[in-house]
Amino acid sequence: MGDADKDAKEALDALESEAKEWEKDAEIERILNAFRLDAYAVLDLNPGVPESDIKNPRAPDAFDRLRKAQTELMDEKHRERLDESIADARMLLIRENKWTVDSEELKTPEFAKMWRAKAREVLVQDEHRRRKLAKAMMQEEGREQKKQDDELEERKRKRQHEQDWEATRDQRIDSWRQFQKGKGSEKKKKKLKPIG
Repeated sequence: MGDADKDAKEALDALESEAKEWEKDAEIERILNAFRLDAYAVLDLNPGVPESDIKNPRAPDAFDRLRKAQTELMDEKHRERLDESIADARMLLIRENKWTVDSEELKTPEFAKMWRAKAREVLVQDEHRRRKLAKAMMQEEGREQKKQDDELEERKRKRQHEQDWEATRDQRIDSWRQFQKGKGSEKKKKKLKPIG
């Protein structure tokens, strides 16, 4: 009797998932087949409904999320990364619960819920790791840029020092010549005798 109940539950679950898929497809078809000029038909509303039933303030955000999700799944690299994270979550659950990949527990709705929760956890960790890495890379780029700026400033300073040195060359030569001329004609100072 346990096998019959299990088979019936699996059949009901399969039927329910097919029904959800069919409802989703049917809703998409309904929207696409609705007369474009009749906004009531597109939104599946009766004429004369209050504005609160027509406008959902969160609708733009929801459609933006849908568009972003679709774009991400169309990007092959992003999709592979997402699939890998979800597969990692599944393997982590199997290891944590010491199941095998053929375990019956993997076919239950409870496992599906646990898998989705673990996938969320893994995705959050991956995103945190990715952001941390990006931040470290930005800091490294900042350090590299500062190092390059410092080297450039040092080269400018040396170049300016050399230009100043060359600009004052004649003045230094004249000053040295004046010093040399005055050296021979100076009188020697008398040696002072210490008192005492």
